[in-house]
Amino acid sequence: MPLFARVHRARLNARSLTRMLIPFNASLDEAPVLEARGNRPLKMTFEDQMKILIYYHLEEHTSGRHLLQVLAQEGFAATHIAPPGGIQKSAFFEAINSRGLEQAAHIYEHLQKQAATKLPISKEIDGLGDLIAVDGSLIDATLSMVWADYRDEVKKAKVHLGFNIGQGIPHKMVLTDGKADERPQAERLVAPGQTGVFDRGYQCYKNFDDWQEQERHFVCRIKASSRKTVLRENPVDPDSHVFYDAVVLLGAKDINQTERQVRVVGYKADGKNYWVATDRFDLSAEQIALVYKLRWTIESFFGWWKRHLKVYHLIARSPYGLLMQILSGLITYLLLALYCHEKHGERVSIRRVREFRNTIRNEATEDAAAAGLGPPDIIDLFRPYATS
Repeated sequence: MPLFARVHRARLNARSLTRMLIPFNASLDEAPVLEARGNRPLKMTFEDQMKILIYYHLEEHTSGRHLLQVLAQEGFAATHIAPPGGIQKSAFFEAINSRGLEQAAHIYEHLQKQAATKLPISKEIDGLGDLIAVDGSLIDATLSMVWADYRDEVKKAKVHLGFNIGQGIPHKMVLTDGKADERPQAERLVAPGQTGVFDRGYQCYKNFDDWQEQERHFVCRIKASSRKTVLRENPVDPDSHVFYDAVVLLGAKDINQTERQVRVVGYKADGKNYWVATDRFDLSAEQIALVYKLRWTIESFFGWWKRHLKVYHLIARSPYGLLMQILSGLITYLLLALYCHEKHGERVSIRRVREFRNTIRNEATEDAAAAGLGPPDIIDLFRPYATS
């Protein structure tokens, strides 16, 4: 890296970026140490690797090569994000696809715990318990990603996510090929004592029995045609949008019937009837309907996350590398959630993210001017920055 860049790095502090990364730096203290596999030192430390991936998501880069070009040619990225000596394409992609996963998983778990402790719970779910919406999202893969099995001539991977509804943050995550059944992942995403909120694809009578035995609560949409053996009916308010509330055994006797009692609530919303099975006997039927309605939060998260943090623009094709990319996208979101709460007392929004992007550049420009260094985007006049 040119001498000018090193001086720039020493004098600029990018206060807002530093502030956002405080929880990340705190998590590093307890993370496993990433060591070189041979005698040569690492060209990119784990901290450098994660800062680059966070920057990738934060700035909506369209590819790995676009990211590397920015790290080499754009002043702010070169002085605040890239390693002091820069990073070559081969070293970057080798690192993403082969090292740092253990450390990234530790950082994610640590940040998730921080966020769960610091972020307030929405008043909308007060008294409803620890709600975790569960769903899967497909990622378009290339044909060379042979592990991402989906169907002939089409490759896809799938992210299975548990989403903390009350605090609006991701909880646990599993990555599989696109054809993988979503139901077996449920127990990995919902812990005992929590309430999983599931769409109709997770309907499984054996799981309903198993989850109750494991004290994993559930609110799961079921088919209207599901067979019900009514044990007792609960009274329903004729003025309510709830039209059915009963304790039943689901399924056909001697075939697939549940062994444990299940509560089924039927309600109408937007002119459509919904049937929901649950083991939450402590809530009213209207509260059960609300819990399932809140499942839309995970759909909104997936849409926002994919659109504004560019999580599904592939920069890695191996399962290892893609998992690194997904974890870094979740880490970026958690850092933004903590920053927006501390700075603005709000949840993450694209308005605040855009504001943050502008702020860190303004701060770098102001510091450079004060130091007499010139604007940080002219670090190398012989290689002008390009976006394509």
